[in-house]
Amino acid sequence: MHFKFRGIATLVLLASLVTLAVCGCVSGSETSSEATTSTTTDTTNNTNTTSTASEAYTQSGGTETSSNQAFIASNTDENGIKVTNGGTFTLSNSTVTKTGDTSSNDNSDFYGLNAGVLAESGSAIELTNCTVTTNANGANGVFATGSGSSVTLSNVTINTSADGSRGVDATQTGNITCTDVNITTVGQYCAAIATDRGNGNINVTGGTMNTAGDGSPGIYSTGNITVSDSVITATGSEAVVIEGKNSISLTNVTISGEKKCGAMLYQSFSGDAEVGTSSFTMNGGSLNATVGPLFYITNTESIIELKDANLSAASGTLLTASADRWGNTGSNGGVVTFKAENETLNGNITCDNISSVTAMLQNNTTLTGAINANNTASSMNMTLDSTSTWNVTGTSYLTSFTDEDSTLSNIKDNGNTIYYDSNSSTNSWLEGKTYTLTDGGQLTPVTVSQ
Repeated sequence: MHFKFRGIATLVLLASLVTLAVCGCVSGSETSSEATTSTTTDTTNNTNTTSTASEAYTQSGGTETSSNQAFIASNTDENGIKVTNGGTFTLSNSTVTKTGDTSSNDNSDFYGLNAGVLAESGSAIELTNCTVTTNANGANGVFATGSGSSVTLSNVTINTSADGSRGVDATQTGNITCTDVNITTVGQYCAAIATDRGNGNINVTGGTMNTAGDGSPGIYSTGNITVSDSVITATGSEAVVIEGKNSISLTNVTISGEKKCGAMLYQSFSGDAEVGTSSFTMNGGSLNATVGPLFYITNTESIIELKDANLSAASGTLLTASADRWGNTGSNGGVVTFKAENETLNGNITCDNISSVTAMLQNNTTLTGAINANNTASSMNMTLDSTSTWNVTGTSYLTSFTDEDSTLSNIKDNGNTIYYDSNSSTNSWLEGKTYTLTDGGQLTPVTVSQ
């Protein structure tokens, strides 16, 4: 859960397997209560039956196909649809409605307790032209957990209204695939697209996602999330968050965050994410931050790679690496390698004294901004290729500086001074000299007093 300390869940959930006498399904494979009439195809036995379908559907093993159903789950800890033990369930043109709060937020977050739709223990669910609505605390919309578990969604609408209720969520290496899925969440800690403890894998193509609650980014990754051709808006949180050794990859995605920052890469040490390098990749599309830096890195190592994306931060800060409230004081800074290709970058790069930034501008990238203006960074490194330009807007301090253009004509200094560390071996090509730049500014060695 976003920015929330949690203990390891100890509750083990056991599914009760009850024969669904009224359904004509595989014996012991489903449970039901009070029903609506629908057509169910049992592909295990190759028979078709018209029967009374359950309001809350549970299947253990077997293969079932249904359509035109209305599943309703109103009890505490009850799933609208739950498929276990390697079962396969295909559903179309139907609705799932979930009310009734969870008894355990951890078990909802980690294992899908109380979710609208849940695939676990190697099971597979496929929904087409369906709507999933939850209005209860700890009621995620669609959830996949456990090795081999998967949910495939096509033309599905997901709405969640209460806290701790993500749109789609995968944990413990579960998998979710979304095509043209529209998601809206309102509560706190309700990312539209999320993974949680034990990693998860989510692939999204198309669709529109909107989140409104505090701590509810458009995307929250403690696993591997890939999104393409979607529109994502977070009005109460960051656009994206990556925790620990995990990734988000965006292609032609329009995404924005209106609180805190644009993209946050961090490690909470809550146990939800392995410690390691966070990875954010963006190709095309746009990323906008209404407040704060566009990118914020704390208490983790990270790689950010951008190509052909439209980026904007109203604050005027492109990137900040800094210590925050997570981790051990004195060793909880951010470490980031920032690579940009064919980008127009606007904003300053800032860094505190236990953090470091390596910025690499390539293939016709332009940066307009100052770098490490307060000379606070533990390490600030800059590399320009011969096709890229730095438009300097204020005094800047670099630990190391590499420029493929030895004439330095790709630095538009605007009369500003750039200081470099003459003791760094990377800067040996500068020979400790001072260079006068095009507009009268200088590239000069830093002195002890500075």
